[in-house]
Amino acid sequence: QLQLVESGGGLVQPGGSLRLSCAASGFTLDYYGIGWFRQAPGKEREGVSCISSSDGSDGRIYYAESVKGRFTISRDNAKNTVYLVMNSLKPEDTAVYYCAAKRHVCYAPSHEYDFWGQGTQVTVSS
Repeated sequence: QLQLVESGGGLVQPGGSLRLSCAASGFTLDYYGIGWFRQAPGKEREGVSCISSSDGSDGRIYYAESVKGRFTISRDNAKNTVYLVMNSLKPEDTAVYYCAAKRHVCYAPSHEYDFWGQGTQVTVSS
């Protein structure tokens, strides 16, 4: 069974940090582009960051302008896991964060992703 499971969300004060994890089972993450998306109440889902597969896509990384310089995406192939380290968090980062997988290139609209996790809540508040 192909599955993605996110973890690491929680409540953090503005300026704080969190590390989200996206663990895959049933397939090898390294062959897939992995995207992190988020959806806040009353807002559309938006792409946050993504990392392309290593085979044929050079593992390229992309960030939304709103998170550049604050968020870092990375892979640990041995653990079949992708991470999103979020620093200098702001209240506007509050959302449910999802990871998703698609073959090869990650820079694509969300409807092109094949597998999705269940989401993890991130709340930034004092």
